[in-house]
Amino acid sequence: MTGAGAGWRAQERLDRSGYQLVLDEAFAGPDLDRGRWVDHYLPHWTTPERSAARYALGPDGLRLRVDADQPAWLPEDGGLRVSNLQTGSFSGPAGSSTGQMAHRPGLVVRTPQPTRRLWTPTAGLVEAVLRASPDPTCMLAVWLVGLAEGGPATTGEVCVVELFGDALGRTRSTARVGVKAHQDPLLREDVVDVRLPIDATEEHSYAAAWDERSTRFYVDDRLVHESRQGTAYPLQLMVDLFEFPVDERRDPARYPKEAWVRRVRGYEPAPR
Repeated sequence: MTGAGAGWRAQERLDRSGYQLVLDEAFAGPDLDRGRWVDHYLPHWTTPERSAARYALGPDGLRLRVDADQPAWLPEDGGLRVSNLQTGSFSGPAGSSTGQMAHRPGLVVRTPQPTRRLWTPTAGLVEAVLRASPDPTCMLAVWLVGLAEGGPATTGEVCVVELFGDALGRTRSTARVGVKAHQDPLLREDVVDVRLPIDATEEHSYAAAWDERSTRFYVDDRLVHESRQGTAYPLQLMVDLFEFPVDERRDPARYPKEAWVRRVRGYEPAPR
């Protein structure tokens, strides 16, 4: 774990001057922009009623929910439940093992997906203003994940941020950031937990800037980690709320479990 306490205010600041804004999403509603977002979590590995997100749009942005009656995303993987929006999709035919984020061997495509490149940059900058859930069973995350059209070598991930409810406090919170290899043989796992002098259940901004050489991570425009590796293939953006239940019991009084996304901005390198 790394800390960002003493030198927090003096850290290098995010410079947007080399980028052009191409996605500016406030989630104000009344309807989700289907030209940008798929409101399912990795729908190829499961069925539509299990992958469908629970959410609301409004003046405060996107409210992601996990409801008491929400089914598990993939029952054989346990009780994990997810509400997610993503900017792309890709899979092979039903019965195949071809698809994004194959997190374990033996996965089979159940609901084939069209190839959708709603926003799949190869380099750029993503920033999101978030309010995480303090529930100890929840995680709010923003990822950039390989679209995987080019096979396993195009499956890497930029983990913009993961915020676990059991790692958040009123004066200090831990944010997980970094690069995940998945099946990309050119990447190595480089994920760190950064302790920050913030309450992540309140609004803060989280960002990652990447190209094929490096990836830099920011919280409230301050650099918190740099990885000397990057990707050059299309990545889809994913914004999601997870619940990792500890048992099968569902007390309706403890639901919905919620997190908020005030805004998401996506940039691509400006023409030279």
